[in-house]
Amino acid sequence: MEFANLLPVLAFYLFAGSACFCALMVVIARNPVRSVLFLVATFFSVAALFVMLGAEFLAMLLVVVYVGAVAVLFLFVVMMLDVDFVELKQGFAEYLPLGGLLAFVLTVELIVLGATFRLPQNVVAQVPIDPGVSNLEAFGLVLYTDYAFFFEAAGLILLVAMIGAILLTLSDKKGVKRQNVSAQVARTPKDGLKIVDVKPGEGIV
Repeated sequence: MEFANLLPVLAFYLFAGSACFCALMVVIARNPVRSVLFLVATFFSVAALFVMLGAEFLAMLLVVVYVGAVAVLFLFVVMMLDVDFVELKQGFAEYLPLGGLLAFVLTVELIVLGATFRLPQNVVAQVPIDPGVSNLEAFGLVLYTDYAFFFEAAGLILLVAMIGAILLTLSDKKGVKRQNVSAQVARTPKDGLKIVDVKPGEGIV
């Protein structure tokens, strides 16, 4: 029973320490590929902490949404920094040891998380929730009532960030034909139709 009481504490320090270290490496690492790898490890560690708190929905949301959005983040980094794809492919073996190390750490975290989650409910530290309310319903009741303003403000900030990223990566190229919707809508039959009287034996010049 002593090991069962000690395992949640060790799991918390493992996940929290891994999240803090990987978050620091995201800022310190100069290579954008390494920053993305450390960012993925940070999301997994924080998701494991959410599972320990009994917030499985938040953990699933963090992994599905944010880890999936890392690919979009990496796309923006490549577009803004103009990374050479040929050079990036040549350095694939350079990132293999780091990727293998992070994969090993994530595997250990999943094993520890699974062992901790299978412990009795009175051992694992969880947030007190009404037994009649599901995890998702309790999350929605708090988010859309007490923190509705902060939720909408976060959505507005993300919208501004998305528009800013699009404007930074948008570049006008010369010689590229673009669609002018207003000119098409305002076009009249007189502007778009021309009647030519072709004489017999002559073509249209």
